[in-house]
Amino acid sequence: MLKAEMLTEKGLMVITFFEEDAPIHVKNFVDLSKKGFYDGVTFHRVLPDFVIQGGDPTGTGAGGPGYTIPCELTGNNQYHDRGVLSMAHRGPNTGGSQFFICHSRNNTAHLDRRHTCFGKVVEGLDVIDQIRQGDQIISVTIIEEEA
Repeated sequence: MLKAEMLTEKGLMVITFFEEDAPIHVKNFVDLSKKGFYDGVTFHRVLPDFVIQGGDPTGTGAGGPGYTIPCELTGNNQYHDRGVLSMAHRGPNTGGSQFFICHSRNNTAHLDRRHTCFGKVVEGLDVIDQIRQGDQIISVTIIEEEA
């Protein structure tokens, strides 16, 4: 079982992944994290009671890793609840490195099965509410645990 520890300026969030439902997205996020891609990147978009968004190395909302991955929308965990980690994109099959984390279920139902949910914050939910636009991701550490 894979987990991630996302250390931000506002604290630590522990994320579990939906490996069965979104294997491409999980592998992509894990690979980028292991390369240090997210280290020092900011949350460039923060919308209260909706989402915090990061993963753009340019900080503008237009950057990415230089490639795209296909959406994975058929799994059981494709619902945008509080703490869910989901892939941001400009349209189907255009995601790459940008992700968002949901503040709550309020205002997110329209995202279900349109954006791939690939994990969930299971510790540090309070950190989501403290993040402000421009706050930095200090590091993302991947932890591999035996099931």
